[in-house]
Amino acid sequence: MKAETNLQQLLRTMQPILNKGEYVFCELKTLANVDLQDVLFFFREDEGSTILVTKAYADKNQFAYEYVTAWITLNVYSSLQAVGLTAAFSTALASSNISCNVVAAYNHDHIFVALNDGANAMEILKKLAASANS
Repeated sequence: MKAETNLQQLLRTMQPILNKGEYVFCELKTLANVDLQDVLFFFREDEGSTILVTKAYADKNQFAYEYVTAWITLNVYSSLQAVGLTAAFSTALASSNISCNVVAAYNHDHIFVALNDGANAMEILKKLAASANS
């Protein structure tokens, strides 16, 4: 499928989906005991590696974390070159005091918000999509 770059089209068709579960970001010094099949996201920084996993996996492996999140997928094929999508939804969420952490994967954008903000974030994103359809 061709990835979309037009901001209005992205907003109109973003179709947010609230995935089931609880997710956490963990910083690790080594990945020696990590099964990459259980990792949703991995990024290496000078200070250590960040992984994004289910809370259950982190608890089972005694990985420390500070923030439990809900995971929202924007079910639109957004181009990595698209301009303004992240700004649009993060501004909408920020207006309701909802922090978001974004992972842009090859096909979709994924938004992680505080666990108890998941339902409210979904409503905000749906309203944003509806307003782009007006």
